[in-house]
Amino acid sequence: MNRPNDVLLVDGYNIIGAWPVLEKLKESDLEDARDKLLDMLADYQGFSGMEIYVIFDAHQVPGLGATYKQHKLTVVYTKEKETADECIERLCSELMIRRRSIYVATSDLVEQHVAFGKGALRLSARELLIDINQNRKLIEQNIRERETKPIRRNSVDENVSLDVWSKLERLRRGEE
Repeated sequence: MNRPNDVLLVDGYNIIGAWPVLEKLKESDLEDARDKLLDMLADYQGFSGMEIYVIFDAHQVPGLGATYKQHKLTVVYTKEKETADECIERLCSELMIRRRSIYVATSDLVEQHVAFGKGALRLSARELLIDINQNRKLIEQNIRERETKPIRRNSVDENVSLDVWSKLERLRRGEE
């Protein structure tokens, strides 16, 4: 799934309600659950190279909505009288014009079908969590491998011919 320049649209509150760790956190502090989701998605974005939009439903909150960057994620709070589903549909249409692969992460079956109808690919909350966890394991594995590999110093020595070294040494001495 993950290719750089792909776009992932995430229905924020739907995902929070679908992932057990975030659902539990939401019970005590919704803001902490949102922040944890954004942190997880930021790590995922960094590893996958995807451009990620996280849409939070604010349709019952008066105001114009807001869009801002956090951890290089685009975070969208919908405007008054706009649901997250409507915002996702609008973004699908806007982003599809740019000929990019668009994924919509939600467990809302109706929204999945609408997104699919707009040309986006569906991704359930469960599938996204599995992908995030697999990426986290790959990152940890890469870190462990780097820690166990011997540090190679001055690897340029092995890649430069004796002729080039001689010329560089003459230059250093001011002979040429």
